[in-house]
Order: sequence, then structure tokens, then C-alpha cells
Amino acid sequence: MARTRFRNAALFVLGAVVAGLGATTYYYQRDIQQARDRVASGSQVAQTPCGPIEYAVAGDGPPLLVVHGAGGGFDQGMDFGVSLVEHGFRVIAMSRFGYLRTPLPADASSAAQADAHACLLDALGIKRVAVAGASAGAPSSLQFALRHPKRITALVLLVPATYVPRPGGASAVTPTPGIEFLFDTALRSDFLLWAAIRLAPGSITRTILATDPVLVANASREEQARTAQMMERILPVSSRRQGLLNDAKVIASLERYTLERISAPTLVIGMQDDLYGTYDAARYTAGQIRGTRFVGYPSGGHLWVGHQQEVTDEIARFLSERR
Repeated sequence: MARTRFRNAALFVLGAVVAGLGATTYYYQRDIQQARDRVASGSQVAQTPCGPIEYAVAGDGPPLLVVHGAGGGFDQGMDFGVSLVEHGFRVIAMSRFGYLRTPLPADASSAAQADAHACLLDALGIKRVAVAGASAGAPSSLQFALRHPKRITALVLLVPATYVPRPGGASAVTPTPGIEFLFDTALRSDFLLWAAIRLAPGSITRTILATDPVLVANASREEQARTAQMMERILPVSSRRQGLLNDAKVIASLERYTLERISAPTLVIGMQDDLYGTYDAARYTAGQIRGTRFVGYPSGGHLWVGHQQEVTDEIARFLSERR
């Protein structure tokens, strides 16, 4: 009798495990296929002297080049740019080096990336453009303003991963606790990242998105949905890993650019509680570019949670005044 009960219990547990594994496999395959299908459409690839560059365009009006941050691609840029399309801008969002269908070249420096921005504009027949660079998209945006000054009408930097002098030569961008572990685990695998997002979204929000999860929990439903979408948009990470690793390399060796040479009207926006520590960099960069408008918020994290509408309106107003 006891042996029969034990066998039945063991069979029940085994069945539950098998069912759980089957459900996990089903949901993972469904979600990752949806992510792959999403990035497989809505963009084009331009063949340029700088190599193939993936991009998407939306809207009419003055052109705005949106330069995405780490873990992004044209899709992340377009997610951010869609609200500016509604303000009457023509948004061009590309995938930077190593992201999605833009390959990683031998020289993937921020200067080379800036030249690739110019190559894309040439391919699209655009002579002059406003540039908005977020997070790890800021270095190449600054280099574009320096290397192609006649082609930029205005510059916007949002939570910029840029140089700032720190005591003892410490890194300009502060690594969040656990980020190296995630690079070695979850960010190596679509499945592991998918599982981490499902099982520990707060940890991903804090570590990768550099935003306090409590801030998100207390935000509006719209902001919670935007944060969740940003998290999901990292998938498929296998198509973004080369870009992520290159961004980590670029950010770890940030140098001071000759910012005083930038003549384009500039807007810099920072968040004091950004867990990557970009607020100091934002203030420093703004102070080095003549006539820069600086806007700082005490909270919002790296995703400017709670300020999406304000940030969009600020950028739209700034660019409209400089048309």
C-alpha cells in the first residue's frame, strides 16, 4: 500500500514537472518568435560606404535622427520617436553597430558610428538633420556634431552615457550591482533573459534598465506599460549582443570630447536617480557646450519614469524653436 502511494506521488510530481516544462517551452517559443517576427519587419537596410545600416522612417516634416541606447535597435528608436512623429517630425531610427541587421565592423568606435550616421543620411538624401541620442547613443551623437557640424541643426541628449571627470579616474558611467553577472548569463541567451524577465522583472528593471522598481510600481499604468515594453524590447537579445558588448567597451573607455567646439543648439536632459549615474555626465556635458539648455529631474531613473510626456514636449518645443 505504502509503495503504491509513493509510486503514485512520484508519478504525479514527474507529471507536474513535465507539464511545467512543456508550458515553459510553449510560452518561450511563442514569445521569442513574436519578438523575432517584430524585428523582421518595419525596417530596411541601406547599403552605404560605411556598410549595411538598418533603419526605419516614420512621419513627415523636419528630419530627426534618433540614436538608440544600449540593448536597442531601430525598434527602440522608433518606440521613442513615435511621440515626436505626432509633433510633426520625420523620425529616422537606425540600428547602431552590432544591433539587429546592422553588422559590427572592425572599427566600431563612436567616431566611426558617427560617420555611419552621415552615410545613412547620404543614402536617404538628407543634407541636414536634428539628432537625438539617448544613453549609449550619446557618444556617437556628440561625435556627429563634432565631425559633421554642417549637417546638424540641433542636438538632444537624454540620460547621456558620456564622459565626466570622477575622482581617481573612476568610470563615467556607474555599473549597476549585478550587471556583469547578467552579461555573463541572461544577456548571453534569449531563453535566460526571457526567463529573468518573467521571474524577476524587478531585478531586470534595477540592473539593466537602471531604474528603481519601486518607482515603476508607483507610476501610472501607462508608464508601467512603457517600462514593461522597454524590457521586452531587449528580446531577441541574441540579435543585439554584439552591440551590447561593443557599447560596454565604448562606455568603459569614454574620453573627453572637445565639446566647446560644438556649435549646434543643444538640449541635455538628466535624472538625478539614474542608477547608471548619468546625471553628473549630463550636467558636465551641458556645461561644456556653449548655450546648452539643461533640464534635470530629481527622479525618473534611466527610463525617465513619470516624465515621458514632459520629456517629449520639452524635446518637441526645443526642436520646433530651432526649425
